[in-house]
Amino acid sequence: MADLRETGPATPETRDTRLRRLHMRSMRRGIKEMDIILTRYSETRLAELDENMLDLYDDMLSENDQDLYRWVTGQDAPPERLAPLIGDIQSSIQEGFSD
Repeated sequence: MADLRETGPATPETRDTRLRRLHMRSMRRGIKEMDIILTRYSETRLAELDENMLDLYDDMLSENDQDLYRWVTGQDAPPERLAPLIGDIQSSIQEGFSD
């Protein structure tokens, strides 16, 4: 039987690969509303984010969709660590309505 243990460090992910992975995760959410919101955000803003914000976005995608929806719609306050990113998503939603 083959040994499946990791034998060394994983190949680092290129920025382009990371952006594509995050975009796919943005499109395939648990609720349709978050599919729409995060797909649009990833299409318009993801490439502009620095590595720290991409790390935060990656972490945010692990959050529960119902919580994310309540945060981006302003029904509940987001956790402090996610507040700047959620604020940017909220801004992108507002800009979408003015297009």
